[in-house]
Amino acid sequence: MRPFNFISNWRSLPIFELISYVFMFSSMPMLAYGIKSYNFEIFKIIILSILSLYSGFFAALIWNDITDAEIDSIIHPDRPIPSGRISCKKFFGIALIFSAMTFIFSFLVSFWCLILVGATALFVTFHDKYLKKIIKFPAYSEIFTPIQWIIVPIFGFLALWTAFPATGGITIILPYIGDIFGYISYDSYDFQNMILLVIFTYFTDNAHDLPEGIHDIDGDRRLNVKTYATSFGEKNAARISFIMYLLSGLLGVIIFYRTILSFIFLIPFLCIWFYTTYYSYKLLKLDKEDIKSFGSVVGRKGFNYFLMVFNLIFLDIFIQLILKYSNFL
Repeated sequence: MRPFNFISNWRSLPIFELISYVFMFSSMPMLAYGIKSYNFEIFKIIILSILSLYSGFFAALIWNDITDAEIDSIIHPDRPIPSGRISCKKFFGIALIFSAMTFIFSFLVSFWCLILVGATALFVTFHDKYLKKIIKFPAYSEIFTPIQWIIVPIFGFLALWTAFPATGGITIILPYIGDIFGYISYDSYDFQNMILLVIFTYFTDNAHDLPEGIHDIDGDRRLNVKTYATSFGEKNAARISFIMYLLSGLLGVIIFYRTILSFIFLIPFLCIWFYTTYYSYKLLKLDKEDIKSFGSVVGRKGFNYFLMVFNLIFLDIFIQLILKYSNFL
């Protein structure tokens, strides 16, 4: 099978998910920019952010399939490598292409974004390939897996801070090369908002990872991968996941109050959060035999919730911009 023909139906990703990534990757620079007049520069930042993060997403997902081939042969035998639909060598070549695209697009945003992407890629590579299989620290794998997603808010805000310096803000310049590659200038309040979004992203992503770890517990135990489920048991992993969903809801409300988001975001956010948390609560009530199979259901619903939050951020800002320009006209 030709690699690029293969990639089009590789994971059979839902259309909802593929579109959601566009909204997710554009929502963070838009949130950082605010409800202001848009020009060519901000559109360029948004488009390059989407291209950078989308390329990085595919590179990370393919790399994960390569490094987790042994686990997938037990839990997900239908995935590309265990099923024999593609070889590791060809898949690795495709991952390199997406990685190169990630670095090129991020550099076109700014040198700082390239540094961020490069550092994240190095960590993810060593984490997936070596660290999660050799480090014995309890739950190590799932503690550090969300780092792949917290780059989304950091990249979005960093892209804005390098393109639109904050008036009277804090400025960071690298010695000797600052004049060549530019600098970061940001407002402390916006920096706090970015940190809040990073924490929200961490707990929201991890909340859905834990139920999926419950479902994959047999394969993880066989390869000695330290997840919450393999370290503390399925029931405790479900309890920790539920607590993370509660924290996610609280953080989402705080984000609403601290940023430009309106009730277009808050009301549907609370609805989808309540719906997802209810399923997480149901997971707590199941016995050991049923909890593994239901874990994949809760994990999928949790990931849809994760995507929907960023969809709502994008739609909220987009609608506010339409209202602003309609009033202006």
